[in-house]
Amino acid sequence: MLNAIYVWDLARAHGAQVLLRIEDHDRERCRPEYEAGILDDLDWLGFVPDIYPTADYRAGRCPGRQSDRAEIYREAVAMLREKGLLYACDCTRRALSGRYDGRCRARGLPLSDAYGWRVVVDAGVEAFDDLLLGRQAQEPSGQCGDVLIRDRRGNWTYQFAVSVDDWQQKIDLVIRGADLLDSTGRQIRLGPLLGREHPARYAHHPLIMKSPDQKLSKSDGDTGVRDLRGRGWTPADVLAAAPSSISATGHAVAPHRR
Repeated sequence: MLNAIYVWDLARAHGAQVLLRIEDHDRERCRPEYEAGILDDLDWLGFVPDIYPTADYRAGRCPGRQSDRAEIYREAVAMLREKGLLYACDCTRRALSGRYDGRCRARGLPLSDAYGWRVVVDAGVEAFDDLLLGRQAQEPSGQCGDVLIRDRRGNWTYQFAVSVDDWQQKIDLVIRGADLLDSTGRQIRLGPLLGREHPARYAHHPLIMKSPDQKLSKSDGDTGVRDLRGRGWTPADVLAAAPSSISATGHAVAPHRR
């Protein structure tokens, strides 16, 4: 809900369009009821996307839903493979600690469903101006090593799916929580490998925290919009209880389309 407030506040203030995307790339963790909850919350709060409104998702297949975009991701994979940037990896998450060291780069494992797939990430810094946090510099290779784009269960990863979507859907402003700031350099790096000429601009907003190091999360049983609605809150009550994106940050954002 907080992210929606930031997105729509900035869009209204700067003439941008809002594209609604359902990021359900992880088939084990995502459920139809989670999507329905997001759509219900947006409708009830009065947030109307300009591109892929909630009715598009309720009608069936939708280009904004990542689980409906497998063919697009496979086309991107074919492009990376043709450039010699893709390889198979049989390392498990349990066997890795921190940064991936590229141990499978030269093993020649087949790019089959039995393995994870990684993209070669060379050394180098990605610097960008975050619209809310200022100048940032990240070194993707040092952060994580070669980026996993598809896991051994056949799930597309967040880093890959959003990089492809942002490129294909011509997203030039991404507004999201500060917990995803560390992903930005990796996604900027993936962009040119896929064919993107210019990176998007980014705005990472603060989170609502329940402790100094833990954000609120519905998956942890924290209160969501539906719970507040059940307690008798109105949409106006919910919006009034959340910080405004502009008043909370004190920053102006140049007009961009999302």
